[in-house]
Amino acid sequence: MGNSIGSQFVVTSFGESHGRCVGVVVDGCPAGLPIGIEEIQAEVDRRKPQSSAGGTGRREEDRVEVLSGILNGAASGAPICMLAWNKDADSSTYEDIINTPRPGHADYTAFLKYGKYNDFRGGGRFSGRITAGFVMAGAIARKLLALSGIEITAHTVQIGDIKAAPHLSDITRVNVDKSAVRCADKDASAKMIRLIKEVQKEADSIGGIVEVLAFNVPGGLGEPVFDTLEGELSKAFFAIPAARGVEFGAGFAAAAMQGSEHNDLFSMSGKKLVTLTNNAGGISGGLSNGMPIVARVAFKPTASIGKSQRTVDIKTGKKVDLSVGGRHDSCIVPRAVPVVEAMAALVLCDFALRAGTIGRIIK
Repeated sequence: MGNSIGSQFVVTSFGESHGRCVGVVVDGCPAGLPIGIEEIQAEVDRRKPQSSAGGTGRREEDRVEVLSGILNGAASGAPICMLAWNKDADSSTYEDIINTPRPGHADYTAFLKYGKYNDFRGGGRFSGRITAGFVMAGAIARKLLALSGIEITAHTVQIGDIKAAPHLSDITRVNVDKSAVRCADKDASAKMIRLIKEVQKEADSIGGIVEVLAFNVPGGLGEPVFDTLEGELSKAFFAIPAARGVEFGAGFAAAAMQGSEHNDLFSMSGKKLVTLTNNAGGISGGLSNGMPIVARVAFKPTASIGKSQRTVDIKTGKKVDLSVGGRHDSCIVPRAVPVVEAMAALVLCDFALRAGTIGRIIK
């Protein structure tokens, strides 16, 4: 089954969009890690929708409950089970479309795999709602990585055709969180918000790109050839609903470059070997090379939209015009930013434990 990720820092996701709750079990967190529920809650709160950025009208409290694994403010070494109850789900609109798969969604493929038993309400396991659990686990991973000085920051770099161009010094969590769309470029942020509102008025949706940066990552993390660092990061990013593309460093632009352009030349910064550019995105040969890790994740437009679209009734075979009701994000990108951060943290934490960079007991 495919509900777990990681080798040493193992995260198992559970719950559905309109089920009783969503959550995770984190197995492998070193004992002694100081962690307060308020730290986990702060991360989960960053994922909540904002109406000014086209966020869903569904308003979940998302109060994190820790059922096991944390005792007196520290990890006990036992599996950490965390959840948030679903309190604002409305499944009524889904009863009418159970036989008419929504274009762009996983309704039909889920039906092929699970038949009539699939939880169709709100997308079930295929909903972005399950990422609340990812962020809970990511909060634990971030805390562990911070012990080694590793910092992770994600931000929106594109929504629709509007691209941001922030200075590296502007890409801080404080600056990113000042923007409703999680964009550190103020001018681009304002344009993005206007675009989302325009799309929202048309009962449509829009996609975009999130960039994530990881600083102070030690060299050598990764397990070639099949458990490469970029391979496992990509796997984690693609587990986020609506993710459609991943690139590192120069990414697809490298296809149009010559070797003399793309190669990152070596130099010395004090006693540390560095590269003058970072087209590799901090990863060479499947291993971290000591430079900042730079990855970008492309997200498609939200599949559930109010515009009428053609589908088929799978019971009768007849064509149907479908307008999706309910409450949905017009743009998932701003809410995906903390999720991308969380997934990057999970993978880096797992590799750090494999390499022994993080010990099994935090003293």
